[in-house]
Amino acid sequence: MSHPGRPGPPVVIVGGLHAEARGAAVARLLADVPGSVVLHHDLATATAGTVVRTVRDATGILSAGEAPLVNDCACCALREDLVPELVRLAEAGGTPLAVVELWDSVEPKAMAEVVTAGGFTVTGVITAVDPALVLPYLGNGDDLAEGGLAAAATDRRTVADTFARQLEYAPVLALADSLPGSPEADDEDRELLAQLHPTARRVPIGHGDPAGAPPASSELARAALAGFDVEAAAAAQHPACALLPAEADAHGVTTLVWHRRRPFHPERLYAALEDLTCAAARSRGRFWLAGKGDTLLHWDAAGGALCVEGAGPWLASLPDAAWELVPPVRRAAAALDWHPEHGDRCQHLVFTSPGLDRDGLERLLESCLLTDAEYAAGQAAWERLPPAFDAFLEV
Repeated sequence: MSHPGRPGPPVVIVGGLHAEARGAAVARLLADVPGSVVLHHDLATATAGTVVRTVRDATGILSAGEAPLVNDCACCALREDLVPELVRLAEAGGTPLAVVELWDSVEPKAMAEVVTAGGFTVTGVITAVDPALVLPYLGNGDDLAEGGLAAAATDRRTVADTFARQLEYAPVLALADSLPGSPEADDEDRELLAQLHPTARRVPIGHGDPAGAPPASSELARAALAGFDVEAAAAAQHPACALLPAEADAHGVTTLVWHRRRPFHPERLYAALEDLTCAAARSRGRFWLAGKGDTLLHWDAAGGALCVEGAGPWLASLPDAAWELVPPVRRAAAALDWHPEHGDRCQHLVFTSPGLDRDGLERLLESCLLTDAEYAAGQAAWERLPPAFDAFLEV
């Protein structure tokens, strides 16, 4: 459940690497909710040792200040400074909506959790998107640091994986089409967005429209106040119970959902990683590796880069008494996948891309599974297979 919230304005978080789209969404909210206030921490100055904070409304800047870095981490400074600023707004009163506009590469999940832990009610999380830029950003494997977008000296994220998480966490996407200097979005762009996050509420926003005019703008304001459950949002991103996209094929974009009940052969999967990673603009899910039957492995790929990590145990590997310690949503997800022999162990990978070679991808995935003879040899034999993934997983 969400935190009940201290007295104060409802908080909506607006983020996204598409800075112009984000600016358009924030302007739309300021125009549609009179008296609303925007808090923004600019992390671009972090290399100089400070984070610049501004508070503004529809008329302009109300106050500005600096927050010192915390442990050389700009995001840490944001966390330390954000809640006290919201407290000041609450004490001043009269603010119908506090809009937290995140700096480019800041991810909304962490900030939604900070605001909620601080006692405020997050009523909405919105990622602003220019649909024409979705594929270019998903295909951008550059480190954030190369574009001056890193939030700390130790930030090793890429443009692609950061954008993917921003996009998939938010239940509302504010779509800013036809921004100056940006190409026109086409049906393929819009379909890619729809398949990447099919459950999102997609709200078109005009650019530079007069306040109070277009009906789409009031829809964004309603979405900002609709309510948000931080715990449910976190569960929806966890690989064990993520709400992954479904099969789809339209306007040149395909989503393949690949679900199997047999473990991968570690060497063959390892040898195929590059081809699998580059087969789609975005792929994610969970998988089962022979020889590692206790560990649920998370697959997360974008921009030609793959992250594989352990995400805790398969529930089938736990003693019955431990199940009470597992969140109900996790138990429900396992029950949906349950197999009488293997429990919740399975392959559940989803690949989304324009021009996806579905047949070739399926053949490659199938070739990485244990053969009938290898499968029949049983668990003891699987444990003796070469541990090709140990270095990858830093075991």
